[in-house]
Amino acid sequence: MILRVLFFIFCYVPFLIVFVPLQFLVSRSPWFSNRIPRWFHWFGCTFLGMKVNVIGKPSTDRATLIVSNHISWTDIIAIGSKADVTFVAKSEIQKWFFVGFMASLQRTLYVDRKKRSDAKRVSEEMGKRMASGGAVLLFAEGQSDLGTHVLPFRSALIGAAQHAMEEAGAAEVMIQPLTIAYTKLQGLPVGRTDRSFIAWIKSKSVKQNIKEILTGGTREVTLAFGTPRPLSSGANRKELAKQTENEVRRMLVALNRGTPLPVAAE
Repeated sequence: MILRVLFFIFCYVPFLIVFVPLQFLVSRSPWFSNRIPRWFHWFGCTFLGMKVNVIGKPSTDRATLIVSNHISWTDIIAIGSKADVTFVAKSEIQKWFFVGFMASLQRTLYVDRKKRSDAKRVSEEMGKRMASGGAVLLFAEGQSDLGTHVLPFRSALIGAAQHAMEEAGAAEVMIQPLTIAYTKLQGLPVGRTDRSFIAWIKSKSVKQNIKEILTGGTREVTLAFGTPRPLSSGANRKELAKQTENEVRRMLVALNRGTPLPVAAE
C-alpha cells in the first residue's frame, strides 16, 4: 500500500500534470490521442497492481463493435492499456472521482439509462465513431457482476453497429466478443470469495471498492478477444446479442477454470 502511494505521488501525478493537458491539445491527432490514454492506463494498471494478459487481438483498425462482459471499473483501465477503443458507459460514471476522469480520457460515450430516448442518441454517436474506422466497446450486460457468470446481454445499443452500416456510411462493421476474467490474486487462482473484493457490485460504494482494490494485493486479468465477424445489415440484433453472449460466457468459463483458449482468427 505504501509503495503504491509513493508511486502515485512521484510517478503518476507528474504524468498527469504533463500528459493530460497534452492529450487535449493533440486530440485531433489519431496517433497521439490514442497512445497517450494507453500510457495513462498502463500507469494506472501499475498503480493498482494489475497485470494484464491478452489472448487474441482487438479489432481496432476497422469499424468494430466490441461486446464484453463487465466486472469492475478497473475493466476500463485494463482494456484501455491494451486497446484503442471508445467505451460506452452509464452516465453516473462521469461524476465518479478518478474513475470518471479515467473513462473520459478514453473519449467515453455516456448514456443516461433513465431516459429511453438517450439510447438512440448514443447509438447514433456509436455509429459515427465506427463509421470513421474506430472501435467502440460496449459492456452489454448493462451492469457489473462478480465474474463467475455472464448476465443476459442487452440488445438495444448493439443496433448501433447496424446504424453505422445503414446510415453512417461504414462499408463493413465487425462484431467482436471480448471476455474479461480476473484469474489470479497474489499469484493464486481467484476463488469466489476473492471475487467480492475485485468486482464492483451495487452493495458497495465506489470508495469501499477502491479501498479493497488498493489493499487487496496484485491481480491478474485476462482479456480474451474472440473472432471478429461481419455484421449484415438485416441481422436480428436480439439473436446477435444472444450469440455474442454465449461466446463470451464460453470463454469466461474456460478462463475461470484455467482452460487454455485458442487464439482467435483475425
